[in-house]
Amino acid sequence: MGCVAMSKDTELAVSSWNIPNALTVMRLLLVPVFVAVAWVGFDRNDASWQAWGALIFLAAAVTDLLDGELARRTGQVTSFGKVADPIADKALTGSALVVLSWFGLLPWWVTVVIITREVGVTVLRFWVIRHGVMAASRGGKLKTALQIVAITLYLLPLASEAFRVAEWVMAAAVVVTLVTGVDYVMRAFALRRDGRVEP
Repeated sequence: MGCVAMSKDTELAVSSWNIPNALTVMRLLLVPVFVAVAWVGFDRNDASWQAWGALIFLAAAVTDLLDGELARRTGQVTSFGKVADPIADKALTGSALVVLSWFGLLPWWVTVVIITREVGVTVLRFWVIRHGVMAASRGGKLKTALQIVAITLYLLPLASEAFRVAEWVMAAAVVVTLVTGVDYVMRAFALRRDGRVEP
């Protein structure tokens, strides 16, 4: 675990017009498209629309895996990216969970638990942003991967046997989501107290 800290002068020198931020904006723009397609698919019980919804969600989710890593590796971390990236991430995941729960595919308590954790961690990141940026831990990356896989499986028109796989993956995602949520709380308080996060 670690944190990425950049001076204000360095941030000002980096243009917000870059590929990582473009990927973030693309993800935000795909959210309403995804919701519309997935909604039609489940409302009409149309397998092809459901498959397209899953594909759009997966494409948007891939940009979430790419933009942050690309920004750090190329030194293109910006204030805009720090704010927009978590918003786009939560908008995509949250909307997918709400759609699934609305159509009775996912218990509402799962949606509430995951969204509450995601919003809470985002608030924590803004709370400590003057002291440094909490980079995603390995557990956080595993959480993201599990959520993406689970949601994609739920969105697909699966047979009952395959649907059980989606349920098991989602169960694992919920457990990791809660565990990493506690970890982020501890890291946030450590960062506020010491001005750094121990690796």
